[in-house]
Amino acid sequence: MIKKNFYITTTLPYVNAAPHIGFALEIVQADAIARWKKIQGYDVVFNTGTDEHGLKIYRKAVEEEKDPQAYTDEYAPKFDRLKSALNLTYTNFIRTTDAHHMRAAQELWKRCAERGDIYKKKYKGLYCVGDEMFLKESDLVDGKCLNHPAMDPIEIEEENYFFKLSAYQEKLLDYFSKENVITPEWRRREAIKFVESGLEDFSISREKTRLPWGVPVPGDEAQVMYVWFDALTNYISTLGWPEDQEGLHKEFWNNGTVVQAAGKDQVRFQSIMWQAMLMSAGIKTSDTVLYHGHITSGGQKMSKSVGNVVDPFEVVEKYGTDALRYWLLRDMPTFEDGDFTWERFIESYNANLANGLGNLVSRVVKMARNYEVTIGLKDIVAHGKEVYETALDAYEFQKAMNAIWERIQITDKFIQETEPFKTIKTDPEKAKRDVKELLESVWEIAVLLEPFLPGTSEKILKVIEDPSVPMPTLFPRIV
Repeated sequence: MIKKNFYITTTLPYVNAAPHIGFALEIVQADAIARWKKIQGYDVVFNTGTDEHGLKIYRKAVEEEKDPQAYTDEYAPKFDRLKSALNLTYTNFIRTTDAHHMRAAQELWKRCAERGDIYKKKYKGLYCVGDEMFLKESDLVDGKCLNHPAMDPIEIEEENYFFKLSAYQEKLLDYFSKENVITPEWRRREAIKFVESGLEDFSISREKTRLPWGVPVPGDEAQVMYVWFDALTNYISTLGWPEDQEGLHKEFWNNGTVVQAAGKDQVRFQSIMWQAMLMSAGIKTSDTVLYHGHITSGGQKMSKSVGNVVDPFEVVEKYGTDALRYWLLRDMPTFEDGDFTWERFIESYNANLANGLGNLVSRVVKMARNYEVTIGLKDIVAHGKEVYETALDAYEFQKAMNAIWERIQITDKFIQETEPFKTIKTDPEKAKRDVKELLESVWEIAVLLEPFLPGTSEKILKVIEDPSVPMPTLFPRIV
């Protein structure tokens, strides 16, 4: 049997703020993919971590009167806490302040420089601290960055190093012609349109006098790397690149399938700048970059000033890990923006988890135990399995979960039609056959749930496989 390797990575969140539900969406989507690939027999490397350099981080550390390294050492573990809170299976947690990562970023720089794609020049322009990038006139809306309308861009004039992105227009268009390099399709068209409009070289360093916090530029101690050039390198440095090019890097980046998860505002960074950097350094490009939408709250962008930021740890503490995973993977559109309100969350929880899945499992398991019905585990032949697998292979989580909930509705309907709780008195053999069919259906539902609601899946399988295990209340109704 040929060994199959699969590598998936999230973007790295900045540590200048606590983890929020938007990043929870990205990492839970990535976790569902990682779990699905393991089920399919792949060896999986799943990477995440924290982005710890740049002006944004430096300013926050100064604001709190802390050394930048001490500041990042304090805040990075808060993101690693998501692993237990969200029941994640990531294998790698990288910090961009790790010594190995910093050496890797410098090696990537050297390779791009050897290719002739890095040069130095004086530059003057508007800079968005939120995106850590210089802005063109076309990037501005009412004089502000589109992604950070509450922040005033600052004018900066200095001598920086630049990357020759303009040299990669045709190569990027050729890359975008390949199937599934960007999902969903309309983001691929967005990337093509951006490249066809003309590419400008971008600044990849900052003067150390203005920004002392960053990876030193090789051969020029007066400059530090632009945070994006540094941070994007994590996708390969986490695999041991460049020192260990025969190990994980070869097995998972070169010979495996490489998928990156990112937000919809990251197309320029992940699918254009990063891929061009890889091309320059002579490294394989990513196979797929998967873009999700943004989460709003009550129709507004989440922000501390508005007071509508949703804390994933709070949701988990109140309603459980799988309740949040359910909302992120089914109630949130897979590729489009979605809106979170506590009212909608609770309404969906009660309807689909407490009254839907939880009630079905409780009824069926109770009847099976009362009537002494058991099943032998078998290959899954669930209704809608083909739809489910096709959707998951296309990373369409909402569609795959809809197939599961359709199965739940069909199973509920079977109970209503056969009424085994009544026929047990008049035709016990038929009642037991019907309950066995119901129990098999619930077992199939539990198996299908594993990539999405792994804790719930495990609980259901345990009570089916071992009648001595007490039946838990999976999702207590919220009143």
